[in-house]
Amino acid sequence: MKIIFFDIDGTLICGGSELMSESTKEAIRIARANGHICMINTGRTKRLVGENLTGQVEFDGLLLGCGTEIEFHGKQLMHKTFSMEESKAILTAMKKYHVDAVLEGSREDYAPRGEEVFTETFRHMAREIENRKYDRYANAPGNYDKLYAYAETPAGMDGMKRDLSEILDFIDREQGFYEIVPKGYSKATAIRYITDYLKIPMEDTVAIGDSNNDLPMLKYAHTSIAMGNSSKQVLETADYITTDVDKDGIWNALRWLGVLDK
Repeated sequence: MKIIFFDIDGTLICGGSELMSESTKEAIRIARANGHICMINTGRTKRLVGENLTGQVEFDGLLLGCGTEIEFHGKQLMHKTFSMEESKAILTAMKKYHVDAVLEGSREDYAPRGEEVFTETFRHMAREIENRKYDRYANAPGNYDKLYAYAETPAGMDGMKRDLSEILDFIDREQGFYEIVPKGYSKATAIRYITDYLKIPMEDTVAIGDSNNDLPMLKYAHTSIAMGNSSKQVLETADYITTDVDKDGIWNALRWLGVLDK
């Protein structure tokens, strides 16, 4: 029996779409029918995963927000949220260094508006923020788990790192974007938590991903699979490279793994 961890964006679905391909859904159904455990392991928080995604095919559990929340068979096992003190310190540093971010929580997301916005990139995202009905920063303290942040110059993010390195880890998503999570949390720590909980040996773990926030889980799992559309670092890390997400990438990955065999 394998336990298989799937990233979402660029792995289960293409960018700009929330729909899995039929081959992806069928591969996951067959793998589970053959006795294997299939888990989502994503940087998205619970709100950003939503029932529209998980309702397309059944998974055994969700590892959310880069390891900040874990569910198995519908039961919440763990949830890490920034404290009020940490939340306020983060918002203060963002204002100090002109860093914009969507603050992502399990139930709600929070985004800047008006004079709270520092960068042209986030000004261009104003309509998207409005359409997604993000809440305001004022309601964020104590209610968010991680950040998706942007700084127009490296100095802005460097300042955040200097001030908050004791409570935050920074994942470079390139071109000025960073995923920022509580210190010591990652997709790898989520794997460790759930495999300890289920008492599954590491040699039975498989991770499938495409982007830099997948690197911790790809390096931690016994077997790592990169999508064909992966970043350069992911391609260099993986034990196997499958096809692109929109070219039956998951089907081909699970076929190579042998979990689709009768």
